[in-house]
Amino acid sequence: MTLKSAAFGAVFLVSNAEPGVLSMVRESFAASNAIAGSTGLVREVLTTGGLPRLSGDSPGELRPAEVEAVALPALRRAVQILSAKAPGELEHYRHTVLRAGDEVARASDGVSEAEAAMLDKIRDALSTS
Repeated sequence: MTLKSAAFGAVFLVSNAEPGVLSMVRESFAASNAIAGSTGLVREVLTTGGLPRLSGDSPGELRPAEVEAVALPALRRAVQILSAKAPGELEHYRHTVLRAGDEVARASDGVSEAEAAMLDKIRDALSTS
């Protein structure tokens, strides 16, 4: 569940770095396409089961600061888990999460400074070994 929560949390953070109701639909499709394009264990982990819970609040009350406090450490844990249990999948996971975040950022009017900054935080978290 950590791998899935971390990936979906990363997508949420990029999407909410530059919030907007209309762009949210395009961003959701962009993230879905990137995740659906993954393969193997990464695809299985990210596409099976229900949506992960991203914070302690009820589903309608997600706060970006709370999600960031959970998602970035979860990305670091995901890297550790994959390094230990499925090292061959680690680069694929990193690529999938970064691609999903990048696709979300590009889905609506190009990548903003806030989205680029969030992508950098996500990249840093995924670089942890």
